[in-house]
Amino acid sequence: MTVLALEIHLAGFLAPALLTGCLLWVMARGWRYGRKGRRFLLWLCLAGAAVLVAGLIGFGRDGKIATYAAMVLAQGTIAWWWRGRSV
Repeated sequence: MTVLALEIHLAGFLAPALLTGCLLWVMARGWRYGRKGRRFLLWLCLAGAAVLVAGLIGFGRDGKIATYAAMVLAQGTIAWWWRGRSV
């Protein structure tokens, strides 16, 4: 596998976590909070990526609906907690 192919595979693997994190960040109006808002976005994306890696290790393959549901649950919980603290 070439380096370019590896980068494309990693981008495809992490895309759901990054896109869901960015969508939640926009819906929670995270840009209004400056540095705290950017840290919030980082936590959302890292939590999503961690759940995807855990699902890959746990199930032995990528793309299980249970993994995506756990990712959305984890990111939604973080967004709910952060919004409650910052308002």
